[in-house]
Amino acid sequence: MVKTKAVMIGAGLANMAAAVYLIQEAHWQGDQITFYGADMHGANDGGPTGDFTNEYWNKAHPMDNQTGYVARGGRMLNYRTYVDLMDLLDRIPSVTESGMTAAEDTHDFDAHHRTYDKARLLQGGKGIIDGGKLGLNNKDRVLLSKLVMMPDDEETKLDNVSIADYFKDDPHMFQTNFWYMWETTFAFRVQSSAQELRRYMHQMIYEFTQIEHLVGVNRTRYNQFESMMLPLIKYLEGQGVTFLDNRIVTDWDFANSELQDEITVTGLHVKNLETGDEDVVPIDGDTAVIFTNGSITDSATMGDYNTPAPENMEYGISAALWKKATEHFYNLGTPDKFFNDRKSSEWVSFTLTTKNHLLLNEITRITTQVPGNALNSFLSTTPITPLGHKDVNMSIVVHHQPHFTTQKPNESVIWGYFLYPRRTGEFVHKPYIKMTGKEMAQELIGQLAKVDPGPNNIKDKEPEILDSIINNIPVYMPYASALFNNRAKTDRPEVIPAHSTNLAFTGEFAEQPYQMIFTEQSAVRSGEIAAYHFAGISMDNLVDTPRYDKDPKTLLRATKKMFS
Repeated sequence: MVKTKAVMIGAGLANMAAAVYLIQEAHWQGDQITFYGADMHGANDGGPTGDFTNEYWNKAHPMDNQTGYVARGGRMLNYRTYVDLMDLLDRIPSVTESGMTAAEDTHDFDAHHRTYDKARLLQGGKGIIDGGKLGLNNKDRVLLSKLVMMPDDEETKLDNVSIADYFKDDPHMFQTNFWYMWETTFAFRVQSSAQELRRYMHQMIYEFTQIEHLVGVNRTRYNQFESMMLPLIKYLEGQGVTFLDNRIVTDWDFANSELQDEITVTGLHVKNLETGDEDVVPIDGDTAVIFTNGSITDSATMGDYNTPAPENMEYGISAALWKKATEHFYNLGTPDKFFNDRKSSEWVSFTLTTKNHLLLNEITRITTQVPGNALNSFLSTTPITPLGHKDVNMSIVVHHQPHFTTQKPNESVIWGYFLYPRRTGEFVHKPYIKMTGKEMAQELIGQLAKVDPGPNNIKDKEPEILDSIINNIPVYMPYASALFNNRAKTDRPEVIPAHSTNLAFTGEFAEQPYQMIFTEQSAVRSGEIAAYHFAGISMDNLVDTPRYDKDPKTLLRATKKMFS
């Protein structure tokens, strides 16, 4: 199945990784690779607000205030686990630091700005909670240990088992500091997949010993678009790769097969979003089609300081194309498991830009930590579900400044999110999903006021803080946690499905052995697998994946932490 050309459906991290490996390992020329994408930001986004307003999802929702910055989300890195990502970034030059690769840039920044979270959890009446006390009882420990010790070949025992199902006889788990930190660090919910929780417990087991401080977390120098995606784009453009922006692939043409299982793409229906024209692009026998079959930022919409983010009910475009493929073949997964259950997957995030450092300094005073990518989560004081666990009102990340290269010296950017957007705010009495950017800022000030140690309270400065805000961009993301949705192992297609002659699946909705999702690691590795397959390179050349779940010292440290 060796190919000499590739068409990439989706211009995200996974497919860009595939392109880099095809160029560097298979020695392809850039003009052998063509990308079709609705936009160039991918899920690892970030930029001035105006850069996003004309993208596909936002054209129908004009914004009055286009100032400030927006990042729909940002994912934490970890060098120890993200080995494929760091291999990829070490192959391309940084666009902000001369003479460094993108990996060296990140290592250099991180070495001088280590994460040490001093206020991981905060709660009214208690202030900063000692998250080092995980709060686990013996039943919690036994069930967690069973997940860690479960071998890979028994993973299907957790098919269609939610986390709530797995701990159904142990509601105490959801009342522990461990759960609150795990939930807000990785964006798991009780209805998420226990199978995926098992994978995280395997690959991130060493985080047990440091979860309250996040010292294992590494960050890029700037937002992930400028520090990761832009270097990839610039490198690939320099190699002659073709990027066709504002394009959506809407349907497939497949070759007929007597047994109805041989997957051969013969054509792609491509819509030009600028002109409305749709053409059929023929796919010949020398061309691989590498498809990112789902995106957590599909159907995302933005509001502004005075406008909530509208709720876009359109089924994600990449998942819609995936769904059409499943109508032809029976081994390509179940898209609806991930994209037809918004209650299990939706978030609202916000990016707040200020014209001075007043709010930033107040957060520093209250949390006792300087800006630097720590994660602060605010807990309610009363249980809000039948499982007895408390609400996570909101979480914020106060980045090292500047977070964008074009930020002015006096400007600050803060990011936050609501994991449960249908719940009602404590200070603005409406669902988070209905809040304007101003109301989200007011809710944040209220949460900070609850845990303010004094002697003066941040609430007294609310008018001055609100006056300092340039913009606050709410973003509604119906599929932000879709990759955690409860599932069976067969609900995602393999990167190279059985009997596929030229179609590969990449990204976080493609099944890979052992890999956990919601990480740049799994995205890059899927692209690496697809590239090696179509280039005829042995999979023995894949970057070695560490297995900390099999390391006795790591397991011993984790066990000790369980009893803290």
